Amino acid sequence: MQRMKSVSKYLMAIAAAVLTGCASLPTPEVMKAETITYQLPKLPDSGKAIVYVVRPSGIGGLIRFNVFVDDKEAASEMGYTRSSQYIYFNLVPGDHKLYSKAENWAEMQVTAKAGDIIFIQQEPAMGIIMARNSIFKLEDYQGKYHVKMLTVGTILKTEK
Repeated sequence: MQRMKSVSKYLMAIAAAVLTGCASLPTPEVMKAETITYQLPKLPDSGKAIVYVVRPSGIGGLIRFNVFVDDKEAASEMGYTRSSQYIYFNLVPGDHKLYSKAENWAEMQVTAKAGDIIFIQQEPAMGIIMARNSIFKLEDYQGKYHVKMLTVGTILKTEK
């Protein structure tokens, strides 16, 4: 009986850590101040745009969120993130569809112009078998802040 109480307390402690372990983001003013002199690891190649895909959440950390451009074929995979990671890749100007694969496929349309820096966030959620995800565009200061704070994920291709 005592052992079951210990295990129960241990599991409750883990659950509490998971639920409260995610730090809240600083205010926009703080984010802007902390990135004012920060240089992104990569800027767009000449005549192209660059996309940074960030995954700041620790939820579903072991699950890969694969990123594809224009279709869901293996040849279109640009890389993948796990928790607290980002990837980047160049895009030719024009309209593109970005896909993020976890338990589900999330997608969004982006229009890229030469010189653009586009920040996309992958947001995990509880799934049935593994983590699900959604994606959305970030403001420049938010994207820059996340890139500064995260580590690079697995980049398979840098051009699309």
